[in-house]
Amino acid sequence: MRTVRLFQETWPLRTPFATARNRRSEIEVVVVELEEKGIRAVGEATPYLRYGESTASVMAQIAAVLPQLERSMTKEQLQQTLPPGAARNAVDSAMWDFAARSCAMTVGELAGVNLPDPLVTAHTVALAQPTEMAAAALALWKSGVSLLKINLDDRLISERMVAIRDAVPQATLIVDANESWRPEGLATRCQLLADLNVTLLEQPLAAQDDAALENFIHPLPVCADESCHTRSSLKALQGRYEYINIKLDKTGGLTEALALADAAKALGFKMMLGCMVCTSRAVSAALPLAAKAQLVSLDGPWRLAVDVEPAVGFSSGRLLLP
Repeated sequence: MRTVRLFQETWPLRTPFATARNRRSEIEVVVVELEEKGIRAVGEATPYLRYGESTASVMAQIAAVLPQLERSMTKEQLQQTLPPGAARNAVDSAMWDFAARSCAMTVGELAGVNLPDPLVTAHTVALAQPTEMAAAALALWKSGVSLLKINLDDRLISERMVAIRDAVPQATLIVDANESWRPEGLATRCQLLADLNVTLLEQPLAAQDDAALENFIHPLPVCADESCHTRSSLKALQGRYEYINIKLDKTGGLTEALALADAAKALGFKMMLGCMVCTSRAVSAALPLAAKAQLVSLDGPWRLAVDVEPAVGFSSGRLLLP
């Protein structure tokens, strides 16, 4: 019988991290450990209030299936038992980690993929005043980061973006509005970003307003984040989005994420691989998807004051595996 441990952790951030949705100085994660026959494996998830999750609710979901886990529940059984979300991700990630360790392989090798070399990741510029964001972008550029993800809300869009583009004229920019914009004026804002040579706009509207994305020709690609969770999301995204952002905490783990990536590709979507603010455990669990993504944004652990060991590293905009 497996031994299963379930617990929460709090991790401080190096500096406060602000988006259109909130401002945080620490994160809480939920961790599942599986141990059997001398092999110990781990999975991590970050509960997300936007999806109705809390640390307590995610732990309660997992606690409800602990007896099945102790009796060696399979990944396939897990998909039918827990819904997509952070709880299923923590368990699914632990199962993949256990299977990989049992075969003396990495999770990527077990999934049958080769990771990109180098593995370039975006680094996120947190929401702040225009001059502060421009300075943060420039500091990242000077450290060797060429792919920047810019967090915006519904204010000072032109001021922030012009300041950032002036500071880093050669950087590749992704803009994430975190559902903070409205359909009115969307076309004008998209044209502004296109004129500033922004590569991608992520989730400008609230998910329930997606129909507005059909009403104009996109001057730059638009990526679904909050609007895309699993394969069941894809039909509604056609004609509205060109990219999807896959995160294990939305899909409920790597098992569904791999299936989502293949289904999305078959429908003509391109893919960004993302993460919540998390430790290196969560990023390591998502790595097999990097081989399928056109853009990677896995800088969650980079924002932490301290990280788990062994930790992934970050250097010159690249993710370094332990």
